[in-house]
Amino acid sequence: MSDPYDLDGKVVLVTGASRGVGTAIAVAAAAKGAKVACAARSTKASPKPLPGTIDETVETVIDAGGEAMAVPTDLSRPEEIEAMVAAPVEAWGRLDVIVNNAAVTFVGELDIPIKRYNLIMDINLRAPVLTAQAALPHLRAAGRGRILSLSSQAAIRPVPGLMAYGMSKMALERMTTDLARQLYRDRIAVNCFRIDLPVASEGTLANMGDVDLTNWEPTSVPADGIMWMLEQPDSYSGQCESMWDLRHRENIMPSLAEEEHPAKPPLQFINGLYDLDADNRFTRDPESSGG
Repeated sequence: MSDPYDLDGKVVLVTGASRGVGTAIAVAAAAKGAKVACAARSTKASPKPLPGTIDETVETVIDAGGEAMAVPTDLSRPEEIEAMVAAPVEAWGRLDVIVNNAAVTFVGELDIPIKRYNLIMDINLRAPVLTAQAALPHLRAAGRGRILSLSSQAAIRPVPGLMAYGMSKMALERMTTDLARQLYRDRIAVNCFRIDLPVASEGTLANMGDVDLTNWEPTSVPADGIMWMLEQPDSYSGQCESMWDLRHRENIMPSLAEEEHPAKPPLQFINGLYDLDADNRFTRDPESSGG
């Protein structure tokens, strides 16, 4: 159970792989020798408003000498999740790693329309559960496996306008610790990577508009941390890692920003009236770094 996990020759499924951190994960996994299935809705035939498609991600991987396939998938549809998991197994005969990267959010507090709330939960929480259910027989058949999900600082501190998103990410972290317990004897490590430093992904930038990127990391930086987590021994499981803490504790993911972000984020769940002063005003900039 102490052997490192070698991604070379493994089959990795990455959701939300049309842009941003998802694309960076796919590229990084392929560079380790993995075959990568890139899942998302955005394709060249059916592009979305944000830039990037899974076809472009696949081309990037292949141009770098790797092997990848595009798997068009709407994660709000359970039947498409089953087809998504089956696709790399049919193509390459196995499935070893699941990376739950895809996520959506809509700005809103308690007044958020329930239709949007449901979609956030469908994509950010239900889809990873259904993906794990569908993938589990294949991960067991491989003899070892990995499930890794991406979280956000919104999971542990209240970010104005991101209540439902934060709720979904906190539940994803809770799922991580329970699945790790359930799957440990199968040598399937289950972990979570919490993005709590500013990362310049297309989705985050689109939501935030014109911002100063001086302290923002490119998407390759969290992808490096995620590769580190995937390659740990089987006993490294049930971990919900802060990107900030992992960088400083393990001396990995060196900053590529113009100036390294100076602030230490919260590392535990926030209780009380976070960021409020006596006049009920936020005293610190409650930006979200995405996840």
